[in-house]
Amino acid sequence: MFKKILVPIDGSHYSQRALVKALELAKVFEAEILVLHVTYTPEALGYTLAKDASVLQDQLAGSGEILLAATMAEIEKDGVQVRAKQLPGHPAAVIVEEAMREDSDLIVMGSRGFGPIAGPLLGSVSQRVLQRAKCPVLVVK
Repeated sequence: MFKKILVPIDGSHYSQRALVKALELAKVFEAEILVLHVTYTPEALGYTLAKDASVLQDQLAGSGEILLAATMAEIEKDGVQVRAKQLPGHPAAVIVEEAMREDSDLIVMGSRGFGPIAGPLLGSVSQRVLQRAKCPVLVVK
């Protein structure tokens, strides 16, 4: 039923729980998992000073690489094929685009990531993905 599962991660407890659930599903359906971390671009954050924006982008990308490496080192794959990828942009848009590009059958993601202060300001990524994705989306609490 599911052959490719996309799992966006942001380092939050919710995204880690989503990854655990995706691994369980991948074992049952013998599916491949793509762990995706989206690095906000300075433009997506409303930060447009060219000189400072490139420094910020480098810092965000470096943090994302560390997160992906740590995540890949910690997960127990148990025969499940798992790939990792980092892309820049607005998370909801990149997740939906990557799901289509990878021909994903399912997106498994956490219900929240930013917390009570930043979440309302930046918007709910999971809500936007639910509205725009062409494949099923499983939101894990």
